[in-house]
Order: sequence, then structure tokens, then C-alpha cells
Amino acid sequence: MQRLRVQRRMADVKTEANSMSTQATPDHRAASQTGLVWLASYPKSGNTWTRAFLSNLAAILAGESAELDVNSIGRFSAGENFTALYEDLLGFKPTENHRKEIAALRHEVQRSLADAYDGLVFVKTHNGLVLDHGRPIINFAVTSGAIYIVRNPLDVSISLSHHLGVTIDEAITTMGTWDVTTPINDKRVYEIWGSWSQHVESWTRKPHHAIYVMRYEDMLSDPQKTFGGLARHLLLDATPTQIDLAIERSSFAKLRDQEERTGFQEKSEKAERFFREGRSGQWKEILTPAQVDRIVKDHREQMARFGYLPS
Repeated sequence: MQRLRVQRRMADVKTEANSMSTQATPDHRAASQTGLVWLASYPKSGNTWTRAFLSNLAAILAGESAELDVNSIGRFSAGENFTALYEDLLGFKPTENHRKEIAALRHEVQRSLADAYDGLVFVKTHNGLVLDHGRPIINFAVTSGAIYIVRNPLDVSISLSHHLGVTIDEAITTMGTWDVTTPINDKRVYEIWGSWSQHVESWTRKPHHAIYVMRYEDMLSDPQKTFGGLARHLLLDATPTQIDLAIERSSFAKLRDQEERTGFQEKSEKAERFFREGRSGQWKEILTPAQVDRIVKDHREQMARFGYLPS
């Protein structure tokens, strides 16, 4: 992982998030009927699972009878960090020497995505809600709202270590390091993760009617309530039966089985599989007391906010 000193600390970036209120509907829910809806999370926190649910629900609402394959969930969502999007605007393939140019183009790329779709488009991101070289990383003018998924960092550390192909201790270090960014490669431009606490605080520092926050653990323990609440928040006209069917078609077990049969295009080259365990509390079986103490020391404040401090 590469580190980049962002222009201001995440905790200081308040006005950008507050400006989202001008994009919200009169009844103070996230969706107008057009624009970008961000699916935001720190990596390995349930972002792809949420995208799978929304994609399956969209297919059901469109009258499709067949369930979506795991590699088809991108039909109803988009990504804004593909290198090709920036290469088209720059006229050349960006490298690590072009971070300022990428920062200057993010809003234009996001506007192009919004213009390319009728209605809402779900956009996956692992970026924090930050400034990138002095510019807000999110173009609020074309944003209708955001969904933020948070997961216990004790479990995230295990999943992240598999995803990055590093030890758990190395993953814990990454999660506790301020201003972490990813490298630029042939497929994707850099993202600004920050530390786990920075990331969570940047998106959730205070309740906002345009940002719907979900806990990964609630997605597991009560999917009908959690995903049903999400569908209602997005003003999706779905029946309980349709929501239940979308939940069944996007269950972690089903996604994992599909990946075993056909592979998953978004799997990291360093990971054996993308959908690995999909459960909460595995840290109790795997992490050492020293590792638990280290994570709690790094992230106590945000862990306490979401009920993640171990007893």
C-alpha cells in the first residue's frame, strides 16, 4: 500500500458531506430519481454483497425471471475508478506520476457516468469521503445519495489479509495507518482508503438523511429488516416477496457457490477466493489477544459507536 498525504484530515472534511442535503428529496430520503448513489465501504465490509442484492432486486423489478450470475451484477451498477475512463479523457494511460491529473478529472468521470444512465445508478467505491489534492472526491452535483456499509474491524482484518495476500498483522497495520491510498495499475486508478477509523468517520460522523448506514452484522442476522429498509430508503417499489427473493438470490452462500463454479471477475489476484467466509465473529477463533488489543487501541472510538468493542 502506498500512502498519500491528503490535503486535509478526513475529520475536517465536513462541508462536502453536508452539501449532499441539497441533493436529497423533499421527504428527506436518499433518492431523487436520477444521479449517482454511492455504495461506499472500507474494503471487505459487504459492498459487493450489497451490490448483488440491489442488482438482483433491480432484475426482479424489471420482470426478469432468471437469477443473476455473480459476474452479471455489474449490469445494474458502475465503477468510477477504472483506468480506461481516465485514459479516454487524458489521451494517455495514467501512471503514478499523474495523481493530480486524476484528481482533477474525478468529477468529470462521475458526471459522465450519471449522464450515461437513465435514473439512478449505483456506483461502488472504497474511497473515503475526503479531499483529493484539494478537490472533493465525490461530485455532489450529480449525487443523489449514498449507502455506507460498516463491518467490525476485528473481522475485517482477517478478510483483508486474504484479499491483499498479506499476514493479519500486516493487514492490521494497513487498517491503522492514516491516509492510505492504493496504487495505480492497468485496471484501476488509486483510491483513498485512509485508516479504517478515518474511513468510517468520514462517511458517518453525524447522521445525514442522504446517507443510509448499514452494519454488515445486521445484514447477516436480519436481512429482511436490513435490506428491506434499504429498498424503502431508495424508494424502490418492491413487495416483501420480491425483496425476499432478491435476498435469497444474493445470499453469501449462493455467491460463494457461483464463484466456485465460474470464478469471479473482481477477485484479487492475490486472493484464493473473493467470497470466503461471510460470517461475523470469526476473529474470536483466529486473532490473538495482542492483535485484538492492537485493533481496539487503533479504532476504539469508532468501534464504540457501532457496538464493536469486545466485552
